[in-house]
Amino acid sequence: MKHIFLPKMRASSGFTLIELMITVAIIGILAAVAIPAYTDYVTRSKVPEATSALASMRVRLEQFYQDNRNYGSDDANCGVANPVSDNFTYTCSWGAGGTNQSYLITANGIASRGMSDFSYTIDQAGNRRTASLPAAWGASPVACWVVRKGGGC
Repeated sequence: MKHIFLPKMRASSGFTLIELMITVAIIGILAAVAIPAYTDYVTRSKVPEATSALASMRVRLEQFYQDNRNYGSDDANCGVANPVSDNFTYTCSWGAGGTNQSYLITANGIASRGMSDFSYTIDQAGNRRTASLPAAWGASPVACWVVRKGGGC
């Protein structure tokens, strides 16, 4: 009897379709958790820009007041230049009664930068207020500057 020797077949190397599908599913689950968390982190990182600019502008207005005994002769900028920012627009207007003895500075988020629902204010007495927020961040208005999701001041 003759023996016929067949060459041994090598085990193929690579991935099976099942292994590939499991890997894609794991990546999808991780992305579903990581992307929203990263988006919240990026949004939260933009908020201090507004609060620090408002505090800085308040200091400059108080210095202007000490020198001039009023907050400017123009209701549009209250005696000092408004800050320039990528994520917020700043306005300053005279406060109650429309006189230059009080002011209200407002930082409104820019919609194209994902900050459209954010609005913060400060007045001459140092009263900080969150005028509006995205619904997921908590209820507004609040008598403080909300700087994190969940309404934390």
